[in-house]
Amino acid sequence: MASSANAPAPELPRTRSKSAPLDPPAGFARLRAEQPITRVSLWEGSLNPWLVTTYEDARAVLGSPAFSVEQSHPGFPATHAEPTPPVPRGVFVKHDPPVHTTFRRALTREFMVKRIEALREPTTRIADQVITEMIDSGSPADFVEHVALALPSLVICELLGVPYEGHDFFQDNAKVMLDTRSSHDAVAAARQTLGEYLEKLIEEKRRAPGEDVLSRLAQQVEDGVFPLRDASNLGWFLLVAGHETTGNMIGLSTIALLGNPDQISRLYEGKAELANAIEELLRYVTVIHSGLRRVATEDVTIGGVTIQAGDGVIISLNAANRDPGMFPDPDRLDLTRADARQHVAFGYGIHQCLGQPLARMELQVLLPEIFRRLPNLSVVTDKDIPFKDASEVYGVQSLPVTW
Repeated sequence: MASSANAPAPELPRTRSKSAPLDPPAGFARLRAEQPITRVSLWEGSLNPWLVTTYEDARAVLGSPAFSVEQSHPGFPATHAEPTPPVPRGVFVKHDPPVHTTFRRALTREFMVKRIEALREPTTRIADQVITEMIDSGSPADFVEHVALALPSLVICELLGVPYEGHDFFQDNAKVMLDTRSSHDAVAAARQTLGEYLEKLIEEKRRAPGEDVLSRLAQQVEDGVFPLRDASNLGWFLLVAGHETTGNMIGLSTIALLGNPDQISRLYEGKAELANAIEELLRYVTVIHSGLRRVATEDVTIGGVTIQAGDGVIISLNAANRDPGMFPDPDRLDLTRADARQHVAFGYGIHQCLGQPLARMELQVLLPEIFRRLPNLSVVTDKDIPFKDASEVYGVQSLPVTW
């Protein structure tokens, strides 16, 4: 049932429980049960997009060509009340076809499962390296700094052909871009800074190419597929997305497993069992915190509700992945869950995350290794864990651990 046209729209749920920080904000469950598709208020009620909270409706919206990701459309539910600046073409996930198609096609081969599997061995070496370095640093240590963020940063740098020495520079700018409290000017400055850095690096790759993604993007610039600026924006988008999302997923998955120690043995029961365990963690944690956002380009009926052209829509992946209509007992972590892979943690439809094979492989490699090397790993309990409540990608700022 949709909310009444005359009733005030409820606020978009944002606050997670301090006692259950891995669960979505409690308001999502209530709305999913009472009003699966309902208007919600943003920016003190100045914009009332639709909120979609069920699994079935989320897939229906994300799979429909009647919804656009273009933030320039009037009615798009942006995270700020101030006018949204243009999104660079290279950030193709925020563009519709044909722009989206051009850039995704340029990267499809880079993220094919076979190519990502070739990275499993070097990723295994990196996992051993970062865990060893944390052990050598002494207990207690910050798990995020030493392991959760270090591994995906090293892997994406190797894949792209970016010097890892600049990882603090990348991460500082990534935090600005993903923080929903950042002003548009601050986000634009971070984009510009990373764009200029990647432009110089791609120019170097044009002169001296290697066996990496940026070298192949440089060749596509040379071939006229897209200009240098688009390639550099694509490069920083991959760099940011490739380490920030997986880094947060590693940190939260570790917390989830430490909170469910009886589940840890499932990581060692076989290849298929490990793969399924990772799918369940992806479902249970779901790091996309502020939802996927769309605007209707034509009238369309979803879940019995007519969404009119120009209406904004927020799809809560957290709520969809905890929908009891799809996943029985959804608030329980169950690494043997048979339908875990049906989750929408990577989205759905044409904008489904291109890098998901890489994220899966990194999680499959690192999580078992963590608990094999550190069977007595535990979180330091006398310190509050700082969660990223204001970020588009949920995670932990730091995670003090001992072993």
